[in-house]
Amino acid sequence: MKLASRMTRIGTETAFEVLARARALEAEGQKVIHLEIGEPDFPTPRHIIDAAYRAMLDGYTHYGPASGLPELRRAVARYVSETRRLNVDPDQVVITPGGKPVIFFTVLSLVEPGDEVILPDPGFPIYESAVSFAGGTPVPVPLREERDFRLDVADIRARLNDRTRLIILNSPHNPTGSVLTPVDLATIADLVKQHDVYVLSDEIYSRIIYDAQHHSIASLPGMADRTIILDGFSKTYAMTGWRLGYGVFPPDLVPGIIRLMVNSVSCTATFVQLAGLAALEGPQDCVDAMVAEFRRRRDFLVPALNDIPGISCRQPQGAFYAFPSVKALPLSSREFADRLLSEFGVAVLSGDAFGAGGRGFLRLSYANSLENLERAIGRFRRAVEALS
Repeated sequence: MKLASRMTRIGTETAFEVLARARALEAEGQKVIHLEIGEPDFPTPRHIIDAAYRAMLDGYTHYGPASGLPELRRAVARYVSETRRLNVDPDQVVITPGGKPVIFFTVLSLVEPGDEVILPDPGFPIYESAVSFAGGTPVPVPLREERDFRLDVADIRARLNDRTRLIILNSPHNPTGSVLTPVDLATIADLVKQHDVYVLSDEIYSRIIYDAQHHSIASLPGMADRTIILDGFSKTYAMTGWRLGYGVFPPDLVPGIIRLMVNSVSCTATFVQLAGLAALEGPQDCVDAMVAEFRRRRDFLVPALNDIPGISCRQPQGAFYAFPSVKALPLSSREFADRLLSEFGVAVLSGDAFGAGGRGFLRLSYANSLENLERAIGRFRRAVEALS
């Protein structure tokens, strides 16, 4: 069977491939510590589950509006208005089954074949995948370790031209945990306005932040009509399997986004949306407790990694990932990640799964218990010692 040529341009997420390999090893009896998958290890809070259950009993098991239930769109608009200091109308909100549709719908709405999209390298691999699938040209911007993996505005400026249609930002950042500063965002906003491009601001980790405050480029003067905000419930409320996200779009883009929803998924599950409503409007202490625990794990893991000869790791400011350098080791990051899993039972991702800029690094998700992280560090150390 011959597939359409566009299928050669669509990528994947290595995390799911490594997870499958790890599960296969576990089926053979090997004990594996999972640091590869990017999802909170906490249960979805009970009041959210109860809201979904009540919604199903109340009949919310049928189609809903393609753009989302009005009550959730209003709640999201209030939440984004308060947290980003914006005036968001509910009509700008589209509820989606997870955050990825916001990436694809934005790219499909804006990018013609030959258009260029600036995106972070390393970065979430679906950005490049979506751009390539649409026929656009991904233009990577390096995130350098010496800058704590923050975008260098000079690198963006050097890549902007008449073909640039979109800039993708992600802060807090996957896979490095970096956070853009207000100065970074203000300088990028000036460039955006000069070149008349859009910004897709992936803010899915906006609530998981430690040593700084979250800032959105959409909040800056003149940027609300040029910015698409991507956010959702997966990370903040441990709802990855619920598939619930949203985009906040400039008004002119909304009709096309809704049309893409109709043509692809029809709508987001209605009872899941009411669970999201309970998440936004219910108690937030569950989020605070989860972030505090992530901070505790980070504060153990990063010094422990830096204590291993040949390993160096910057302090992440957000999300729940560490991104240590293994460049001083005699193996490539991919070879070392493979060896960690097959011989030492620790599943991690090679940094080059996130782009060429991640070569020589590993991504470790510390969405696992402190006890397991301590075990993983012991195995990590033994794996390094075995190389000498």
